[in-house]
Amino acid sequence: MSSPTFLTGGGWDAPAEVYGPFLRAAGAAPRIGCVIVDEGDGEEQFTRYEGALAKAGDCAPVPLLVPVGGRFDPGLLADLDGVLVSGGLTPAYQEAFAGCLDGLRRLLSERGLPYAGFSAGAAVAARRAVVGGWLLDGVPVCPQDSAEDLAEVDVRAGLGLVPFGVDVHAAQWGTLPRLIAAVGRGDMPYGVALDENTLVEVAGDGHARVSGLGRAHVVRPTGDGDVLVRSYSAGGTFPVTPVD
Repeated sequence: MSSPTFLTGGGWDAPAEVYGPFLRAAGAAPRIGCVIVDEGDGEEQFTRYEGALAKAGDCAPVPLLVPVGGRFDPGLLADLDGVLVSGGLTPAYQEAFAGCLDGLRRLLSERGLPYAGFSAGAAVAARRAVVGGWLLDGVPVCPQDSAEDLAEVDVRAGLGLVPFGVDVHAAQWGTLPRLIAAVGRGDMPYGVALDENTLVEVAGDGHARVSGLGRAHVVRPTGDGDVLVRSYSAGGTFPVTPVD
């Protein structure tokens, strides 16, 4: 059994269709664990996600707050029907999961629990996660405001729910060039940069489906450090190429 995976590029103006597929995969009136790295406003952030999910369908969100610097306990998902990993400082989310990457991936797979990643939560779903940075060998590749408090582009171990790297807020924060740089450098086999309010649903048939208001930009290497970018709007699909 695999874990259905739903990745959103951030944004708070998403139509119901962005969260709807995730909730349907979780079952009738599901209990959804909302993992939030608490930077001091965890309860406020939970209220925002609770409202966004409520617009998409009947569900019972459950706050799972992790203090900055803390570690997530996969046991918290025991009685839940799905997990939403929210947005915030991406390096902090990677650090929160660093001690349970294999265990959490195995638990999700064994139980077939759907995973939804929003912004940082989408980035860390990758096998190789882009967690921030704005410089590649000292050369700017995206706006410094998108750097997540890091200088050099930083790629770390992620959950491995999808074989491609993920960057988020692509159109809004100008992060597509960062993903292009990371793929061109060989940090990951290929990547997907997501605009805000845009969903990529990774299906079990070897394809991913795009929905929402923006685009998914698929970055694939062509050799010698070059890449090919193809953008998909709502209704588009692209192949998910497995990697060893």
